[in-house]
Amino acid sequence: MRRVMFLLRPSWFILAVVVVGFAYGCFTLLAPWQLSKNTSTEDRNARISASMAQDPVPVAELLGGDSATIDDEWRRVVAQGSYLPDSDVLVRLRSVESQPAYEVLTPFALGNGRTILVNRGYVRPVRGSEVPAIPAAPGGNVSLDARIRKSQGTMDGKEPFTDAGYQQVYFIDAPQVAAVTGLELEDVYLQLDAHQPGGLGVIPLPQLDAGPYLSYGLQWLAFGIMAPMGLGYFVWAELRERRKVKATRTDDETPLSASKSLAARYGRPR
Repeated sequence: MRRVMFLLRPSWFILAVVVVGFAYGCFTLLAPWQLSKNTSTEDRNARISASMAQDPVPVAELLGGDSATIDDEWRRVVAQGSYLPDSDVLVRLRSVESQPAYEVLTPFALGNGRTILVNRGYVRPVRGSEVPAIPAAPGGNVSLDARIRKSQGTMDGKEPFTDAGYQQVYFIDAPQVAAVTGLELEDVYLQLDAHQPGGLGVIPLPQLDAGPYLSYGLQWLAFGIMAPMGLGYFVWAELRERRKVKATRTDDETPLSASKSLAARYGRPR
C-alpha cells in the first residue's frame, strides 16, 4: 500500500482527475455526438436515395393528419396553388457551394386551403453583404416540383428582424416564419427542384456520403481507452523507478567485511 501512496500527492491526484474526466467525456459526450451524427447522416442519405426511385406524390397526401413525419423528409412532391404576393422572407448567413447566400422563402397557398412555405432557392449578396434585388414570385396558379423538408428549429439570440425591406430570419423554421408573417403555415417547407416557377438559384442536394463522423467517433473511443492506459503506464514507470532507487540505496548501505573495512580505512598492504 505504501508503494502507491505517492498517488495521493497533488500533482498525481490532479493528473488522475483530468484523465478520468477526459475519458468520461470521450465515452459519454464526444464519441456519442459523432456517432449520432453519423447515424443521422446515413438515415438522411437513405431517404434521399429512396426518393430517387419514387414517383412524386401530391403534397396533400403527406399533409394528412397533423403534418409530414421525418420519414417523409426529402420525398419528391407536387404542389399546386399560388404564391402569396409580397410575403418573401429572407434566410441570412447561408452558404451555398461554399459561397455566402440569402435563401428566399415564400408562402404558397395550396388548392386545399392550406398554406406551406416554399424555399425558392438562393441569391448572392451584393457589395459585401447587401440584399440584392429579388425577383418576385409569379402570380396565378402554378404547379411546383419540390422536396418536402422538416423545419430546422431555432436558437435563442437569433431573433427575426426587418432589414432592407424584408423580414429576415436565421433558420428555415415554419412556426417562426408563421409568427413573423401572421400566416398559418404547415410545420414543413418545400425545397424547389430546378426549373420551377418562381425558382431562384437551385440549392443542391447533400452529398450522399457518410462523412467523417464514424471515424471521428471511433477516434474519441480510442482516446478514451488510451488516456487511462497512458496514466497506468506512468504509474508503472514511477513504481519501477522507485524500486531502482531503493535497490541502489540498499546496495550502497551493505556492511563491509572486516578486511574490506580495514583496507578502506588504511589502504591495502603492499
